[in-house]
Amino acid sequence: MTSTPARQTRTKRASEESRRKPLASSRTRYACGLSVLTTDEPDADAFTRAVAAEAAAIDAGFALLFFSQSLVDAAALSDALKINAPALAYAGCSTAGEITPRGLEEGQILALLLPSASFSVASTMVDSLSSSGMDRITGEVGALRRSLHGRVGYERTNSTFALCFIDGLSYAEEAVTSAIHWGLDDIPLIGGSAGDDLKFETTRLISNGKVASDSAIIVLITTEIPFHVFKTDNFIPTDEKLVVTASDPDHRTVREFNATNAAEEYAASVGVIPQMLTPLSFASHPVVVKVGGEFYCRSIQKMHADGSLSFFCAIDDGVVLSIARPKNMVESTRAAFRDVEERLGGIDMILAFDCVLRRLDALNRQVFREISELYKVNNVIGFGTYGEQYRSMHLNQTFTGIAFGERQAAE
Repeated sequence: MTSTPARQTRTKRASEESRRKPLASSRTRYACGLSVLTTDEPDADAFTRAVAAEAAAIDAGFALLFFSQSLVDAAALSDALKINAPALAYAGCSTAGEITPRGLEEGQILALLLPSASFSVASTMVDSLSSSGMDRITGEVGALRRSLHGRVGYERTNSTFALCFIDGLSYAEEAVTSAIHWGLDDIPLIGGSAGDDLKFETTRLISNGKVASDSAIIVLITTEIPFHVFKTDNFIPTDEKLVVTASDPDHRTVREFNATNAAEEYAASVGVIPQMLTPLSFASHPVVVKVGGEFYCRSIQKMHADGSLSFFCAIDDGVVLSIARPKNMVESTRAAFRDVEERLGGIDMILAFDCVLRRLDALNRQVFREISELYKVNNVIGFGTYGEQYRSMHLNQTFTGIAFGERQAAE
């Protein structure tokens, strides 16, 4: 049958409508005003149109975006935002898993929208971390602080917090976190290192049209909503010590513990054979270091063929590490949420940066569903990281978060 011009027009229109059909996504709005959109479909155009519509509905001026590179390309997502939401400022990064309103998930795009009525936001991307001086980063923080001066709420005590997202494969998180903290004065800082679904190849950060690796994003947020910054982990040190006796600090690699091959000495300390070491082994048996009277996890990323071990954090000769033993992850996390709830008088939602090794450890200990449900009932939103930032410290195997209460009634 010959196709008529009218038939061709109808076919073209139907094809366009099919391409622009509503995305299968979820939307969750919280009492504090924040709104979350998620999808597991690799359609950046449709998702960003949904983001633009929600931003208009709640008058959002800023969005945080966390995404799996297995689902969507960072550049495609950035380009789609430029087309469909040109007035919306944003920042975000690739992940090693996501935390959505449904709990722990993978292969998602997540957007957290901040309404302008309750949140004033300033952000910047610092690129080329490998060649950036720390003074430059501290200067960027100072410029952000000045840009928030005069905005409603900034002058109030405890009304501002800072977020940072850092390339999780940059080997620079400790120095960058310290430089950001130095410039913040008394403003609390939390954040997460970008991931790439445990491929350990390339992570991506996006910010207002820019897409980069070897970079960091700093976000300053002033809000009238009550909030509390906190962290929790589920490990305590033992008396089993590992002293770094040979390492490559620039690449965070340890060749020897206690003058013995690193993998062999670590494996003997945790009771396995070196050939059986996997990411699950490292997640279940982390090592910790004592800093300022407090212990912090220093997690192992992977084992190399020569028996050396790569870490998620800075390492150097002479560092004394302790093998850690686990506490109940579900109960320790629940206790942390309960403490925050008491401080705030109730939790409306939590923005979280949760180490990917906690996720692996939950799987290994068969408490994944319990942890996921705990996150779900406490309205936790965020992503799986390659490291966490908390005030001046870069951490591993830790949950760092900022909990929001409900908007306070006017007096």
